[in-house]
Amino acid sequence: MAGSLKVGVLGSRGRMGAEVCRAVEDTPGMELVAAVDTGDDREQLSEAQVVVDFTTPDAVMNNIAWCIDAGLHVVVGTTGFDNERLDQVRATLTDAPSLGVLVAPNFGIGAVLMMRFAASAAPYFESVEIIELHHAGKIDAPSGTARRTAELVSRAREGKPSPDVTSQEISGARGASVSGVRIHSVRLEGLVAHQEVLLGGHGEALTIRHDSLARESFMPGVLLGVRWVTEHPGLTVGLEAALGLD
Repeated sequence: MAGSLKVGVLGSRGRMGAEVCRAVEDTPGMELVAAVDTGDDREQLSEAQVVVDFTTPDAVMNNIAWCIDAGLHVVVGTTGFDNERLDQVRATLTDAPSLGVLVAPNFGIGAVLMMRFAASAAPYFESVEIIELHHAGKIDAPSGTARRTAELVSRAREGKPSPDVTSQEISGARGASVSGVRIHSVRLEGLVAHQEVLLGGHGEALTIRHDSLARESFMPGVLLGVRWVTEHPGLTVGLEAALGLD
């Protein structure tokens, strides 16, 4: 299709990858040129301009390096990114200054706004904790969205800890600590992706919650990222910049 943005998908037979393939095929101005999964030849992706990766934490770093080496922009929805991995992506991009890589912990526009609202509210409350709830097939805990939320909240609070005098506990009862913010992970059949940020102050509490009820809810953000990344070289973390929120 002449003039269309050519898109390839890694992880195309997974739940999110298959949804991305359908979304690209249904979007005017985009063309799905390669749908690649485990065991397939990645060379098919060489026809693309942008590759979307929804694979696994074990595979994603090699995929990103391969795409950059092939001269392809990358949009990453795979979870498992910490600062060390992000620094590795930046290093890989050093010799490819014209390429863009967008790593988004969540492509749900409502989820991005939830994180932003939580960061805005966090300095005004004594306590903050996060509960994230996902389907039973999710392999990482806590989720990338929860990790990102904790980092944003901690930054907004300038690292101020929540009060907690717990002296006796069963290991894990207080959840994981990310940037000093407690995260509690729930894995339950029937869920998709949900998160609550609980903020407590003197005589009041505020709950900020986002629910993704179907995987198609992430597609507007994915498609936005695919269009945006081609004009924004370097590494970008989060969808905020593409939404004009930075």
